[in-house]
Amino acid sequence: MIIDCIGCLHGHYPKLEGGDLLIVTGDLTARDEPEEYIYFRNWLSQQNYRKRIVIAGNHDNTLEMDYNFGSTPFMEIADYLCYSETEFEGLKIYGSPWTKTFPGMNPKCKAFTVDTEEELAEKWALIPDDIDILITHGPSHSILDKTDRGEHVGSETLFPDWDGGLKLHVFSHIHEAYGEDKGNTGIFPYHYVNCSHVNERYQPVNKPIRVIL
Repeated sequence: MIIDCIGCLHGHYPKLEGGDLLIVTGDLTARDEPEEYIYFRNWLSQQNYRKRIVIAGNHDNTLEMDYNFGSTPFMEIADYLCYSETEFEGLKIYGSPWTKTFPGMNPKCKAFTVDTEEELAEKWALIPDDIDILITHGPSHSILDKTDRGEHVGSETLFPDWDGGLKLHVFSHIHEAYGEDKGNTGIFPYHYVNCSHVNERYQPVNKPIRVIL
């Protein structure tokens, strides 16, 4: 199965190669204006995939304010996961947009955010044990989460259950930590993907990350 992963678009919409499954991990527009979501939807509809999955990010206030904006007419061409799940080709897929606030955070960029790790842990407790692909907006702590200041800012309570059969964890949020981390602990394999399309300067320089399952 060909899976392409991209997130943190911030209004940049590249032409993708096409494949089986497209995963988009939030921060969909440049300014969070309602008409921009129409541009995003039109772009999404033109991408050649058998299934498309979208979650929101902390810049997507419109989607937090109006769930139906994302789940009904807007996303009729994709599965919009908002701490919910779907299936594709026998794979169980769960998506969650939640991240934690940080000092100095732009108040216009606080969609689907909480203030403490304890609150985040409550969100992660909703993740089913038997999923194959986990999609979140932000990373786990110390996994593709280092900022340009050298700080690890991922969630300290997000522990993907690789031992339970998870095959892939896809996220973005930390633009400068774009890339993959995959291997084997000696007990079970793991595969993390930070698919941020923009870099820390919001330039669209990172390619979608392709995963073959």
